[in-house]
Amino acid sequence: MFIRKSRKKPLANGSPLLHDDHGRPRTRREFISQGLMAGSATVFGASLFSLFGNPRMAAAALSDDLNTLKESCGIAVQGAGKIPFICFDLAGGANIAGSNVLMGKSGGQMDFLSTAGYNKLGLPGDMLPNDPAFVNTELGLAFHSDSGFLRGILQSTSAGTRAAIDGAIIAARSENDTGNNPHNPMYGIHHAGADGSLLSLIGSQSSESGGNSLAPMNLINPEVRPTKIDRPSDVTGLVDVGDLIGILDQQDAVAVMESIQRISDAKMNRVNTGISTDEVVKDLVRCGYVKSADLADRFGNPADLDPELDLEIVGPTGIFNRDEFNNNREFRKTASVMKLVLNGYAGAGTITIGGYDYHTGERGTGERRDELAGRCMGACLEYAARVGMPLMLYVFSDGSVSSNGRIDDSADGRGKGEWTGDNQQTAASFFLVYNPGGRPTPIRRQIGFMRSDASVETASSPAANNVNQLVQTVLLNYMALHGEQNQFGTRFNGHGLGNGTSQDSLIAFSNVVNGTIGS
Repeated sequence: MFIRKSRKKPLANGSPLLHDDHGRPRTRREFISQGLMAGSATVFGASLFSLFGNPRMAAAALSDDLNTLKESCGIAVQGAGKIPFICFDLAGGANIAGSNVLMGKSGGQMDFLSTAGYNKLGLPGDMLPNDPAFVNTELGLAFHSDSGFLRGILQSTSAGTRAAIDGAIIAARSENDTGNNPHNPMYGIHHAGADGSLLSLIGSQSSESGGNSLAPMNLINPEVRPTKIDRPSDVTGLVDVGDLIGILDQQDAVAVMESIQRISDAKMNRVNTGISTDEVVKDLVRCGYVKSADLADRFGNPADLDPELDLEIVGPTGIFNRDEFNNNREFRKTASVMKLVLNGYAGAGTITIGGYDYHTGERGTGERRDELAGRCMGACLEYAARVGMPLMLYVFSDGSVSSNGRIDDSADGRGKGEWTGDNQQTAASFFLVYNPGGRPTPIRRQIGFMRSDASVETASSPAANNVNQLVQTVLLNYMALHGEQNQFGTRFNGHGLGNGTSQDSLIAFSNVVNGTIGS
């Protein structure tokens, strides 16, 4: 006699994941992937001099002379003129292929897998993408119509924003539940030219990569180690402009510092410091005052940096309403990172969301967490549209999951297959590109492919079985968005992507933008 095993209840977003077949978490990465740790904030002031604070709203403009000095001191007005880049690190091994973004055989997304293959990806026989009713191409890149990621993205974006998005999925195995996956591409994005006027890189975790997964060792540059940003107070704490603006208004404070710089410069020109690097010392002093004046000029008004005060992000017409922003740490984290990156204050950022090791013997937990991640992804895309900036959004996870076909017919389970175990064979990553000028024209929407049984074909691309080369593939595509793919070999000497036609077969889009972005 068959006795039906009672189904476990789905877990709420934020609830920890405790698996009988997993040992007790011991490392930071294990705590994050099982949703047991969110991380605490550490705030660092970036100003060289704590001369000003308690800023009041006022208009200010530096003189032409000081603007010239800003250029000589290497102070950027905005980002480095490259496409902003944000990546989502879904810690624990989330499902990406099949139930979220469609992945096909060698013919592309619509070269469908077998029924058994989709069953392994959590899709029952009556929800297969062979039926057009279960395919959604509103973002260009094809998603399953009941994708949790897609549901979240649709909630956060307008129809106009969605019409200017496209993307690509990459078949790529990666190890389950390990800290040894060098997934994070941010150092490489910086090496490709991305930078910010305040910070080069930011991440929501206090780690060398800024996220849960590692960065490739050969790309790490200690000089641009990501600054931890995971809440609005981290953002506003980046710039401390001291007490001067509390005494004077913003315009007068900038004028005072400009005068101090000129007096200091005049005195320095009349003396010899006696140090062998005399001019270097003078430049350091000169630029110190210039940078302080620049900080007061640009950030004397706290609303310029604070995501909570940005009406495009929070409020009646914002991406998040006040209640959900106040009550959801993932929304606050996302808002903080996207505010800095999409306004050119940082070149690239990582948003880590924990709790994606969701093979809990039911489906609802994973569905709700996928929808949460989708809402955060959609927020970044919508904010890019609202500030008129392009964006490359990259999503990855350490490993993946699979289903044994048992259906969870609860409301949260949505009639799909329960997630029953880790499975690196079903893993994938994907990226979306928003272009204010209109939807990018794709060369291809799938890089590599799966076999009919939903296992990654490891010979289908250099990225399919090598996480370092997966990162290189992402970097190649980032450079291609600027029409700079011919510089990839020079910029990343010793890569494993081949050359010529080999690289061409890995590029999804090219020449989305020409030249630099912003001013």
